Amino acid sequence: MERLQGESGWLHALAKSELHADAEKLLQWGSSFDPQQLVEESTVVFLAELRNFFQEYARAFNLHSENGARFQEVKVYAIAQTASDFMLFRNQIKLVFSNPAHGVIQIAYAQHIRHRLTVNGQESVPELKSGQPQELTAQLGPFRDVFWSFQGEKVSAEQVAKFYFVEFVQITREHKKSKVGNQLLLDQIKALLQEKGLDL
Repeated sequence: MERLQGESGWLHALAKSELHADAEKLLQWGSSFDPQQLVEESTVVFLAELRNFFQEYARAFNLHSENGARFQEVKVYAIAQTASDFMLFRNQIKLVFSNPAHGVIQIAYAQHIRHRLTVNGQESVPELKSGQPQELTAQLGPFRDVFWSFQGEKVSAEQVAKFYFVEFVQITREHKKSKVGNQLLLDQIKALLQEKGLDL
């Protein structure tokens, strides 16, 4: 019953149309079906679900960082002047979730790299380097339901968020290690051994 109460907006609309059946005929409510609008609404909802999962995962993950003392935290930011686009950020690497076209959610990594070249005596601006983006696409089902797919397979927001959160943490961790060298790795091994009650 609780599930029905949470998803019953359509039932209320149906009951209202039953009370005002003549007005509905004049205004043609319920008879018009706009698949484009359904996909647009689903895009906003799916991106919001993704962002909620990422915020939840980042909050739990960041608890172990002790305010950035043990490792760099994962941040989740909204992208300005967009309806629902957002990104994850850590160690100068971004993972961007955006809606560049109708029925498409694009997932792309990006990194700022500062070049030391100078032009007319001034240092060049950072160049945004990005990898090949991946895409989720909307599919319209037989009963006016919209579902999202990756490479032809149906996916949920939770599946996508778990996969990309793990991948993002691993990629940003490796990037950080390559910058600071092997000493960080040795310190991490020592800390793990000490936590388990072992000494070198």
